[in-house]
Amino acid sequence: MRYRDYIHEGKERLYKAGQGEQAAQLFMVELCRQKGINLYTDMDEEIDDEIRVDYLEGIHEMEKGKPLSYVLGYESFYGYDFIVNEDVLIPRPETEELVGLVLSLYDEHFGDKEHVNVFDVATGSGAIGITLNLEEPKLDVIASDISKEAIQVALKNNEKLGAHVNFIIGSMLDPFIERDLHCDICVCNPPYIPSNEKMEHSVVDYEPHVALFGGEDGLKFYRDVFEKAHFVLNEKAFLAFEMGYDQREALSALAKEYFPQAKICVHKDMSGKDRMLTIEIGF
Repeated sequence: MRYRDYIHEGKERLYKAGQGEQAAQLFMVELCRQKGINLYTDMDEEIDDEIRVDYLEGIHEMEKGKPLSYVLGYESFYGYDFIVNEDVLIPRPETEELVGLVLSLYDEHFGDKEHVNVFDVATGSGAIGITLNLEEPKLDVIASDISKEAIQVALKNNEKLGAHVNFIIGSMLDPFIERDLHCDICVCNPPYIPSNEKMEHSVVDYEPHVALFGGEDGLKFYRDVFEKAHFVLNEKAFLAFEMGYDQREALSALAKEYFPQAKICVHKDMSGKDRMLTIEIGF
């Protein structure tokens, strides 16, 4: 049988299982890429045996709802392949936009500084902090996470991608405060989904709940960072957060409460949804 036949079978099986059928072709593309095979020129060739076995096993997992990224063991983020497993959240495309925003504000405020201290809070796979360090080596990044298992994944990504990020274990800003560390930039993609919100099974059943849910109103971890930020921020600094598309009013009001003198902005993502909040202090 040809690659084309197996993709067709995979799509049919995922469709019948109520899963996203387009994942069948994406999965085959990635398996072929790993072996240096160009699927689009070899679509009508007989399938490689190893790829056939891996493909059928992966389709079986996806029929049960397992996300493609966990089946593959990696997810592409900002042009880098990050190792992911069920100990970490799968990095999303909108988080790439948060990285781009941070790099833009860095250029604006700190472009002439030789070393800029960055805290990546609730780092998960390390995607944000590692990418920032790779894209701009002047950014000295320390990343934290409450999950020891997540930090193990982040350490592997740091080594694999050749970044120079340091990692510490602890809840939100606490490990930085305990070590009397200070930063120019604090970036955070906290858990922000309200605890009673209905989610897709593939997310709830497989991705770590500690990285998803942010208390009753979804703002629990923003409050935590806002309350303690003065312990870690330098005189001139900015904070950048990812946020839920419907949290603009609540989160802006909360930020104004804690940072009445700061410049507070909500930024839209490429889909036109409110997705990022920045707080600029002392500029």
